[in-house]
Amino acid sequence: MEMIEVTANSVDAAIKKGLAELKASPGDVMVEVLEEPNTGLFGFGAREARVRMVLIGKRRTPDPDMSDNDHDMDQGSLSDDNLKDVPEDELDEDAQVGKQVLEELLEKMQIDGRIRVHLTDDQVDGEDPHWMLNITGNGVNKLIGRRGETLSSLQYIVRLICSRRLQRRANIIVDAGGYKTGRSNRLRGLANRMAKQAVQQGRTITLEPMHANERRIVHLTLRGREDVTTRSIGEGRGRKVTIVPR
Repeated sequence: MEMIEVTANSVDAAIKKGLAELKASPGDVMVEVLEEPNTGLFGFGAREARVRMVLIGKRRTPDPDMSDNDHDMDQGSLSDDNLKDVPEDELDEDAQVGKQVLEELLEKMQIDGRIRVHLTDDQVDGEDPHWMLNITGNGVNKLIGRRGETLSSLQYIVRLICSRRLQRRANIIVDAGGYKTGRSNRLRGLANRMAKQAVQQGRTITLEPMHANERRIVHLTLRGREDVTTRSIGEGRGRKVTIVPR
């Protein structure tokens, strides 16, 4: 595991600087914000942002023919071949409607992709497992976007249409190239490593801002531990998880 600390005049600038140093894309790292920037009073007491970056994915060799945005999208191209597809005749109404809606959207977007359907195994807090609709095929990385934001938007639209057709909440997740599956596995590993670090150093560790579903993965991964607790802090897109030693 490679880890570096970087300073800059803002958190975003420090992250960008660290990515360049690690030669990694955003999906390959997790970021811990050690210090927020402070302009000080009349220039006195000013300090730069300081972040710790942990390389949790595979370091990538930049392709000169790809733009920066293409590298961001390439971060999630992961295989889910170890997951068993559910036969068409075993899909419930949620999965059937979700697959149909997603196929219609892909056709309108002129994306040639195959939809693999399987059930997630993260049944927690009495919730039923979710149907995972994973899009595979050439060019599906363009559906992921920077930090998975395009994929999150696609899932929102699919759920919205499905809920309208079903007249209830649709129990589905949309993935592309196994991006969410791989990211979930890396988040679980990172959560345990950062929890161990929080206990060893006796201090609270703050992770980078995450989407709600990613914060949930961290909370669920660590909820059974007796040596740490987790809390979410911040607002909107800046909301993040803190790992606090008991």
